[in-house]
Amino acid sequence: MKKDVLDFVVEKTRELIDSPTCSSETRDAANTWLDSVGTEAETEETKKYITELEEDIMPIDTLIGFAESEAGAQVFGADKAKDVAAHAREIKAEGAEYCDCPACAAAAAILEKKDQL
Repeated sequence: MKKDVLDFVVEKTRELIDSPTCSSETRDAANTWLDSVGTEAETEETKKYITELEEDIMPIDTLIGFAESEAGAQVFGADKAKDVAAHAREIKAEGAEYCDCPACAAAAAILEKKDQL
C-alpha cells in the first residue's frame, strides 16, 4: 500500500473512531486495523475492516426510512427525526448515496480507497 494512501486511511480511521456516531463494532474493527498496520496481520485485518465498513455505512434510503419510523422517532426524538429525514432527502436529491454523519463520511472516504488497500 502506498504511503499516501495509508496515511489518508489512518487519518480517516482516527476520525471514524472519534466520531460519536461510530458503532462499537466499527470502532473495534478500526482499532484492530490500526494495531495491525505494519504487521503480518495487516492484510487479513484490512479485509475484515473493509467488510465491517461496508456493512455499517448507512445507505441514504435506509436513513430516510429509519428517521421516518417509530424507532427513529424514539432514537432522535420526534422533531429531530423529521429534521434528519428532511436533511437526508435533501442530500439524496443532491446525489448522496450514504448518510453524511461523521462516521459514515469517514467510512465513505476510506471505502473510496479500498481498491488501493
